[in-house]
Amino acid sequence: MIDFLNAIRDFVETGGQVLLAIGILIFVMWLMILERIFYYSRGHQQVKKAALADWQARADKSSWRAEQIRQAMISRVSIALGGRLPILQAMVALCPLLGLMGTVTGMIEVFDVMAISGTGNARSMAAGVSKATIPTMAGMVGALSGVFATTWLQRTAKRERMKLEDRMLLEH
Repeated sequence: MIDFLNAIRDFVETGGQVLLAIGILIFVMWLMILERIFYYSRGHQQVKKAALADWQARADKSSWRAEQIRQAMISRVSIALGGRLPILQAMVALCPLLGLMGTVTGMIEVFDVMAISGTGNARSMAAGVSKATIPTMAGMVGALSGVFATTWLQRTAKRERMKLEDRMLLEH
């Protein structure tokens, strides 16, 4: 376990402080994604059952007022489904931007080394280049994994909303 933590520490040192920010962002993003998955599998089922029970308990299901109440129930469930998806999308968009910031800071370090020691010190330049490329890679990995997860969450939310609408229409 200590070797694993040392390897992570060395990796973060190689990528610079921006890599630490990217790692924290990805960690928080995935916590929120897992929370949404847990909500879809557990919490949403209870909310959906409660909305269906409220709809089934109504005597009037065909008037204009009943239709508005049905739409309001569906909207409440839909808002709960979409909960933090805009925040997740913003975090996904932030990952490559932080990676780009890491690229810029790493390249500044390369130019500093070149200004001080010239182009003959390849080892120092390589350290700066790795500081430039590692955050870029980490930002892209975080963004790609987040894009796949948020797309799945959006499709699931849309599908669950449509299922609820269909169930309530069948209860007319």
